[in-house]
Amino acid sequence: MADYRELWKSLNIDLEKHDQLCAVLPEFFGDIYLSQENRPEGMNYYNFVVSEIHGYRIKELAEYREKGGKVFGSFCVFVPDEVVLAGDAVVVGLCGGSDFWVPDGEKVLPRNMCPLIKASVGAKVGGTCPYFQSVDMLVGETTCDGKKKAWEILEEYTPMHVMDLPQMKREKDKLHWMDEIKIFKEQVEGLTGNTITKEKLEEGIKLINQKRKVLQRLYNTRKAENLPISGKDALLITQIAFYDDPNRFIEKTTELCEELEARIEREERVFKEGTKRILVTGTPMAIPNWKMHHLIETSGGAVVCEETCTGTRYFENLVDENKNTIEEQMRALADRYLGINCACFTPNEGRIDDIIRLYKEYKAEGVIYYSLPFCHTYALEYKKVKEALEKEGIPVMMIESDYSLQDAGQIKTRLEAFFEMLETSKEAAVTK
Repeated sequence: MADYRELWKSLNIDLEKHDQLCAVLPEFFGDIYLSQENRPEGMNYYNFVVSEIHGYRIKELAEYREKGGKVFGSFCVFVPDEVVLAGDAVVVGLCGGSDFWVPDGEKVLPRNMCPLIKASVGAKVGGTCPYFQSVDMLVGETTCDGKKKAWEILEEYTPMHVMDLPQMKREKDKLHWMDEIKIFKEQVEGLTGNTITKEKLEEGIKLINQKRKVLQRLYNTRKAENLPISGKDALLITQIAFYDDPNRFIEKTTELCEELEARIEREERVFKEGTKRILVTGTPMAIPNWKMHHLIETSGGAVVCEETCTGTRYFENLVDENKNTIEEQMRALADRYLGINCACFTPNEGRIDDIIRLYKEYKAEGVIYYSLPFCHTYALEYKKVKEALEKEGIPVMMIESDYSLQDAGQIKTRLEAFFEMLETSKEAAVTK
């Protein structure tokens, strides 16, 4: 990484503590990612992004703000990026996927709180994340009680707007969410001083749809019998999509997809034959949370798809581009975003349907249900998911784990036993 210390100092970063984070990340990334064999050449771009994770993009945001531009920081896939872009502003995803930030989060939050929330708050409270320091407004949502109260703490540090996400999907809930998007539009206009027109919103919708389409193309390559890319690499790409420049991300990911499609034509694989194809479902995996994928892919499995917010929920559905008024565009946005099947909704049969559909589409052989500790929505929903999958004859195992590596050995033992069970079941089916 180049020397960005003056830039970080201008953002009021705690340099001494931040140096500790920068010292750990390269080795951590190297052990998990650079140790892989036969990686696609196109992954070099994403390697570069991680190597400059608190530098190059932060410099772009600083230069943009110096020219009067505004930056919004979001925490969730329900915040409509299209509206921010229509206001000639920039939006970056903000989440905490490292236990490095947890101690600072615990200074203002209870210990028995989801590690993602503690890490997110800790990254801001401790002044060790340049992305948090680079935004002019934070945008939260009401997907869980922990987040709702965390926003009250964060607004003491940075201007905060909270979108009230309904917990059901009735017609009146869609109208309420449409109204929330309109209120958010007014917030964006107020902060930027720019009027959001139908034409500008149309541009924003088309650009974000393009990003979704290239991610769909990437995931389609993972349906191949000979996997051309690891699940770890696919996860990294999706994580980077949350904060990279959209146009650059589309360009680089398109290039990678072309390489992957060529690999499929050549029947070139990154895993040995017999590796178990695994669908991961559950809580989001914010960068740099690569733990579960790494453990799966070093224990005999290959992650072929993620039914998560850092997976298919982020990009599966497009916003209808054929609308003639802002009112119609607002409805189209509301329809698309309420089509996301987060565990915060009740009832939530749509998510169960998604898991079963994706399991079949990606030719998976087993499901790992991943939940962060104290994430009550996903932990509680496991019962209904498990019952539905068992009815379909789909093997599933739940793993609850935080960001630390203390339980890595135990998880590997459980994974290896699960994969062995899948193999035994497969052999028994062939014998019959």
